[in-house]
This record gives sequence, structure tokens and C-alpha cells, in this order.
Amino acid sequence: MKNLIKLSVAMAMLLCSGLTKAQEKTITGTVIDASGIPLPGTNILVKNTSNGVQTDFDGNYSIEANSGDTLVFSYVGFETQEVVVSGSSIINVTLKDNVEGLDQVVLIGYGSSSKKQITSSIASIRANDIVDINTPSIQSLMTSKVTGVQITQLSGRVESGIKVRIRGISTVGASQEPLYVLDGVPLINDDESINNSPINPLIGLNPNDIDSIDFLKDASAAAIYGARGTNGVIIITTKKGKTGKAKVTLNTASGWNFATNKREFLDAEQYVEFYTEAALNSGLSLSEIETQFDQLSLGRDWRTNEVDTDWQDLALVDGITQDIDLSASGGSEKIKYFVSTSYNKTEGIILGNELDRYTLRGKVDADITEKSTVGVNINLSKVTIDRLSNDNAFVSPLQSIAQSPLTPALLEDGTANVDGNSTLFQNFLGQEQTGRFVTDIWRTTANIYGDFYINDYLQLKSEIGYDANNQNAERFSGSLTEFASAGGVGTVSNAITERYILTNYLSYKRTFGESVDFSATLGGSFEETNRKSQFTIGQGFPSDDLQTLDNAVLITNGGSNKTKYNFLSYFARSRFSIAEKYLFNLSIRRDGSSRFGEDSQFGWFPAASAAWVVSNERFLSNSNFLNKLKLRGSWGITGNAEIGDFASKDLYGVTTYDERLGVSPIQLGDNELRWEKTTQYDLGVDFGLFNNFISGEFDYYNKTTNDLLFNQPLPGTSGFTSVVRNIGEIVNKGFEVNLNARIISKPSLTWNVGALFTKNENEVTDLPSGDIIDGVNIIRKGEAISSFYLYEYAGVDPANGDALFYTNATNPDGSLDKTLTNSVSKANKIVTGAPFPDYQIGFTNTLKVKGFDFQFTFQGEFGASIFDQAGKFSSGNGKFLDNQTLDQLDRWQNPGDITNVPQARLNQDNGQADSTRYLEEADFIRLRNITLGYTINPTYSKKFYMEKVRFYFSGLNLFTITDYEGYDPESTADFNGNSGVRTGTSFYSAPPAKTYTLGINIEF
Repeated sequence: MKNLIKLSVAMAMLLCSGLTKAQEKTITGTVIDASGIPLPGTNILVKNTSNGVQTDFDGNYSIEANSGDTLVFSYVGFETQEVVVSGSSIINVTLKDNVEGLDQVVLIGYGSSSKKQITSSIASIRANDIVDINTPSIQSLMTSKVTGVQITQLSGRVESGIKVRIRGISTVGASQEPLYVLDGVPLINDDESINNSPINPLIGLNPNDIDSIDFLKDASAAAIYGARGTNGVIIITTKKGKTGKAKVTLNTASGWNFATNKREFLDAEQYVEFYTEAALNSGLSLSEIETQFDQLSLGRDWRTNEVDTDWQDLALVDGITQDIDLSASGGSEKIKYFVSTSYNKTEGIILGNELDRYTLRGKVDADITEKSTVGVNINLSKVTIDRLSNDNAFVSPLQSIAQSPLTPALLEDGTANVDGNSTLFQNFLGQEQTGRFVTDIWRTTANIYGDFYINDYLQLKSEIGYDANNQNAERFSGSLTEFASAGGVGTVSNAITERYILTNYLSYKRTFGESVDFSATLGGSFEETNRKSQFTIGQGFPSDDLQTLDNAVLITNGGSNKTKYNFLSYFARSRFSIAEKYLFNLSIRRDGSSRFGEDSQFGWFPAASAAWVVSNERFLSNSNFLNKLKLRGSWGITGNAEIGDFASKDLYGVTTYDERLGVSPIQLGDNELRWEKTTQYDLGVDFGLFNNFISGEFDYYNKTTNDLLFNQPLPGTSGFTSVVRNIGEIVNKGFEVNLNARIISKPSLTWNVGALFTKNENEVTDLPSGDIIDGVNIIRKGEAISSFYLYEYAGVDPANGDALFYTNATNPDGSLDKTLTNSVSKANKIVTGAPFPDYQIGFTNTLKVKGFDFQFTFQGEFGASIFDQAGKFSSGNGKFLDNQTLDQLDRWQNPGDITNVPQARLNQDNGQADSTRYLEEADFIRLRNITLGYTINPTYSKKFYMEKVRFYFSGLNLFTITDYEGYDPESTADFNGNSGVRTGTSFYSAPPAKTYTLGINIEF
């Protein structure tokens, strides 16, 4: 009997299986666009399964499905369509164009919104916009892609810091960088370098992991981040898994790096001629200068050009870049995953400068019930950098260009020449041969989150975020360095910063009737940042091969410290729309920070915005000319809290007197120190013409920052040099234009162009403490922040070769006296030029023809100036023995000569003062990147089990059009000035790298 039951059950199961198979059938068809052209590569997925295929080159597909299944058809740039399988085995689909991208999801901080519901100034970059661009850093993906955002790489070092400015400079003493938020975690953005040369804070991120970048530019968008939104907010989101079969992607590339520019300097013969003349002009005898030549040449015969060292060629070298990235993603309706790993090796264009980066990322989202989802996202990275001294150090390779070409770089045995009489200063090759400067950075970012649907309208999201930045630097200078007399010096430094973020917020969404959509968010967050650091210095090493501190004879210095600060925040936002025509947004945030005075730790940051979608009105519903028109307006207040942890406190430190320990005041505090606040309003228009053949955005903004945080100078009698206070006001105002044109939009041929234009005016409108002068820069009421403050150079006296300056004394009528003088002590400095551009442009062209894709981006900036601080030495008409730029051959030599280069006079001042002689306009237009790719027909690649195979060539910084005579119009000094603000000064600053890359992308 039991056997009979088993047999019956087996037969029933077999019958059911047969019935199921009988219902399954092969569905075929073609996918086309509205004009009837096939769409190859369209994704077709059986809903709620991992069963999916893609259309072939002719738009045809074939898939196994059951009656009642739903097929989901999706293609980038077109509306997703769902079709239920019924009796027919042939399903042809026509996808509708969705070029407006109105349903594109935009992250707005603590939530998201469709683009059509946005009332603020938010710009976005999607993975589809950057997938074909090979770049070394996240910031490079942003360059010239968004209006109002200036991105500048300080120099050509592989780890070089990058300045990002959103809608101008809004602060003096606090951080000017935007707030970066990675997958909901506000990132640590502190500079922990031990040589005053900053490291790119996003250096540990893999660009291929990026899914989207959203820029919150106006106050209505950024105010939800309150105290840290003044400089704008950049929200970076990484890729995640999607329902469907597993997809494996492999990207690998090799590149070649070269300096974008080299300058011309005197060769040995020109050097001898030039400095012989300079010495004689200064009253030295011929034998005296020849003795100096003998010393510089280290016994070589300089008269027969036995030595002609090109120090620039020794410093600037060619390098290679290797990239490999592997990722896998997929999932079911319940669990989705994305994992990736990457390796990058970059040999820089400066000798001894290299980088190795390893990354590992994992993201999992799981539906644990029908109404709850949890997820975890972890990114691990390790970056190892072979570093150099900063631009201001004598052992910096680029300073070597000032060495004499008569000086041999190496001795006969191949060791660096460090003879003190031969070299003008320390030979950088000594550090290269017997030194080591390595920085290791371990970075971990992670967050665990949960979404819980309390009912159909109310959702709770809880998130725990973590960011840890561990930076360890080891530096050793041995027997051929400036520390040889100490037996070598070693330094070890370690800084660990950890940030914990706990965020909880409720989201409410509901539709009332048929026309009113309402949503609200209410939440709070707590953030704690802990930092601890230590350093140790030792000297006296028995060998250059023994470089760790346990080999030092003597530990000469050391120390450690710990610090932390907290943020406590509450925020609320409400958004509603009426008939998709009238949109409103209100938000408020209250932030508290331990960094400020006890009575001023909390601040309110409100914002409001509204929009009218005019194109949804009946009178425009049938317009063939104007098919999209949205008018936007916003207002809000944001803050800046990026100052020292104890700026408001009176601080005391340990001191000694008469060999006794004591405590003395080291900082004067201000218990009323409060938030820097920026009030901004924005007026914008979004439009589309001729069925969105042309679309774009226009924004006008005005930002007023008051209660500026900066060090106010104090009289010396106070016992302190300065105190951090809230004083002054800055205004930034300007407009932005973003235009896009779909020249051709066919599946086999697409051609899109985009153009950006940004204008920004910056002015200090209030400064009660009066002018603040920092080197060649000045902060003055009525002028742009950190404008240049210099003597005005007037050329050369043709009678005697003296450098001339304008006196610029103020006349009774307020004009400036342009009387000439050859004594700079009789001249007055004037404000002339600013380090920040007035205008920025960008132009992007994207062309796809069947399997080929071609893209390039031009970038331009106009109105900025750069002061060449090194010009006093390398273009100083022979005051010092430093080698000179080739233009110094045009010096004055005889009465009547008309030139801009004064007479060469060794050891004498003749035009080397900080003047407009060394100030240059930094206008430029640059081909930022170019890419040419070819994708093999999927019909062929699938025969080898590959969904996509693409080969490409890309170029970065291929050429620059500029009148700037320095290395590069973007490269500025990488070390801090007294105020901590980098202000457009160049000092032997390396040019960026020009990179050629060949690569391949494969999808399985």
C-alpha cells in the first residue's frame, strides 16, 4: 500500500511537471523605437526572476516564459515597458523616448526625488554619463560636467590635493571644500600629510564603483546638511546589485604619463655668458666669477662645456599607469548584491613619485519581510604613495631646475653630487638615492541601514555609518641628504581619524485626491569624530640601509595627542505638489557642535523653494516649440563649522622656565564664537525646445556669508598674535547656463553635445578689522577675496637698465600717481588681479555610430591670475646664481635697448620685488579628456560567452591653449600660507600629467 501511494505521488508530480512545461514556451519578437529603428542591447527580463536576455544587433530576441509571466523591456534613454505573456508567442515592442529624464532619481540628502519634482539647483552625473571615461580620480569625472563647480588639481603629483569650489569662495579661515557624502556617510576630509602638501581626500575611491554624483548647489538643497552646507554638498553613490542574472565586468587598461609642459632654461654656454655679464655689471672681476664657475663645475672644464646638466629632464620623467577592475552584481527579488575589487599603479611624472591603490567594495540589500529591507555597504582601500617634499623644500625635484647647468648631477661612481660648493642647494638625487618617504593610507567606509514600512505611507530608516582614515608616514633622509651631518634623520608619523554617524528619520508620502502629492521627512543624527596621532624623530643611523627608528642612535623628539568633536542635529523637510504644476519645498535643520562657544553651539538653518511647471499648463500642452518649462526659486541659510576643534577655547600648554615645568596660555579663545552663515537665493529656469532637441538650465544666485571665521590679528602687547572671531562678510553672485542638444538620436547613431557657462563675482563687503595682508595676497573690503597686492612693474629704463615701478601714490582726487621710480621703496602696492576665475566654460561632445563611440570634453577658465613666487629666482635677471628661464636672454645690455627684462646684476636687487612682473593671467582652454571606443557586435561576442567587449583609447590633458608662461595655468603651490588659504601662488609647481591609455571592457 505504501509503495502504491509513493508511486501515485511520483506520477502526480511528474504530471504537474509536464503541465508546467507544457505552459512554458518560447517568446520571440523585435524591439524598436518610435521611428521604427531596431534597438540592439535592449534588456528583456521575466519579472521576479533572474531569467533575462538582450536583443541582438537587429533588435530581435528570444526568451523562455510561461503564460501569465510579465516581460520587462528596458533601454537607456527610453521608458521601461511591461508586457504580460498571453496566447501569442510573438511580442513586438515599441519603446517610447524618455530623453527628458524626468523620472531620473536625484539624491537630495536623507531621501531622493524624481527630477521632475526638484525645486532646487541640483546637478547630477550618472554612471551612463561617465562609463566610457577612464580617469585617475573621482574629481576628474566631475570636471566640466556641472555648472558652478570649479575643480583644480594643485600639481602633477600622483597624490596631489584637488580644490573643489562650488559657486565661489564663501569663507576665509574655515574650510573652502564642499561636504562629501558617500552612500549616506559624511566623509572625513582632513589633511594629515606631514609635509604641508595635501593628499586628495578621495584618493582611495575606485571611479568605476560610482553610480551617481549629485551636486547640491543652492541653499534649499544644501540646507538639509545645515552647518556644513555653505560650500555645497557632493553626494556620491556607489553601484548596487539589480534583479537578474549575475553580471561580471572586467575593466583593464594601461597608460603612459608625460608632463604636459616643459620650460626652457639656459644651457651651460648661455649660463656662463649670462652670469659673466651679470658679475661684471655688479663690479666683480672676471676671475671672481670664473672661480665660482670652477666651484659649480666641480673640477670639470666648463669652458669646453664638459658638463651641461638638464636638471628639468632629471626631475620630470615618463611614467606608466596600470588599472584593473573586476566587479560582479546580480540578485533576486529578495537579495541583491554588488562586489568589486580594483588595483591601480601610477608612476608619476616627477622622479620618485608613485602610487599603488587597492580597493574592495561590497554592497548587499535584502528584503527580510514584505515591509522591511536591510543593507550593508563596506568599502576598504589601501593606498601606498612614494612621496616627495613640498614645493617649498630645496629637495623638491622641481626646485632642481634652479641648479646651475655647470653642476654635475652625479659623480663618476653614479652617486649624487652633494658637494656644498658645487650645488647651490641640496641635490634632490641624494634624497632619491639614500632616502625614503612613504605614506600608507588605510580607509574604511561602511554603513548598515534598514528601511521599515510602518504602513503604506510611513517609512522609518535607520542607519549607522562609519568612516576611518588611518594614515602612516615614514620618512628617512640618509648620508647624501641635508641631514648627513646628523648621521641621517628618520621620522614616523601616524594619524587615525574615526567618525561614527547614527541617523534615524521618518518619511511620509501620500497622495490626496488625484492632484496633490505630499511627502515629509523628520529625523535626527548624532556624529562623533575622534582623532589621535603620534610622531617620533630619531637621528644617527649606522647605514642608509637601516632606515627604521630602532636603528637610530638617538630619539630626538616625539609626541602624541587626542581630540574629538561632536555634531547633534535635528532636521525636517516637507514637499508637496499640486497637479504636477506647483511644487513646494520647506526644510529646517538645527545643528549643535562642540567646536563653538558654550552659548553659541546650536544654530538654525531654514530653507524654502518653489517651482512652477509651466509646460504642464493647458495653454502649453500642445506646444511643438516649448515642451518643457519650469521656473524655480529658492532661499536658505547654510553654515560652516570646519575650523579647529578648540578654536573657541582658551588653551594652555606645558612650558619650562629655569628648568622647571609650568603651564602657560597658548591660545586666546572666544566663548561667543558661532557658526559662519551663508544666506543664498537662487532663481532658475529649466527648459526644453523642439521636442527636447535643445534643453537646458539657467540659474542666477546670490550668496552672502557673514560672521566669517578667521584669525583676527592682535597687537603684540596682548601676548597673542591672533584670535579666531566672527568678523566680516563676503558676497558671491553669478549665473550658470547649461545647454544640451540631441543632434541625432537613433539606435545606430546618436550625437549629443553639451555646453556649460559659469560666471561668478566675489567681493568682500564688510571687514571691520581692516585689511588683512598675507604675503602677496590681501583681504580688503570692496575687493575679491585673497586678491593680489603687489607693486606695479613699469618695465625697464632704456637709459640704464634699471627696473622701474609706478609710485601709485594717491592723488587728492583719488586717482593713482603713475610717476616712475627705480626704487621700489618709493612705490606703493596696489590690488591687481585675483586667483579665482570670473568665467568657466565646458563643452562635451558624444557620438556613437553603430559599434563606435567617441567623446571629448573641453574645459576653459578666464579671469584668474597666478603669481610666480619662484620667478624672483629663476626669472630674476641674475640676482642669484640660479639658472634662468630663456626669456632672460632678452635682458637690457646697452643704452637705448627696449625690453621688459632689467640689466643682469649678480647679488644686487634690480626688479626682484613682489610685483606685477611675476603676475600672469591664467586664462586657458584645455582638452580635458578624449575617448574613442569600439564595441564588438554582441552576436559575435556572445559566441565566446561575453555579453559585451569594448576596446578603447583615451587621452587626458592632451593639449592646452594659454598665454601663461609657467608650467601650467592650474598648478599652484602645494604648501600652506600663513592663513592656511592657498591663493594662486606658483612655486616650482609641477604641471599635470598628460596620459594616453589603451583599455578593454568585458561583460560576462
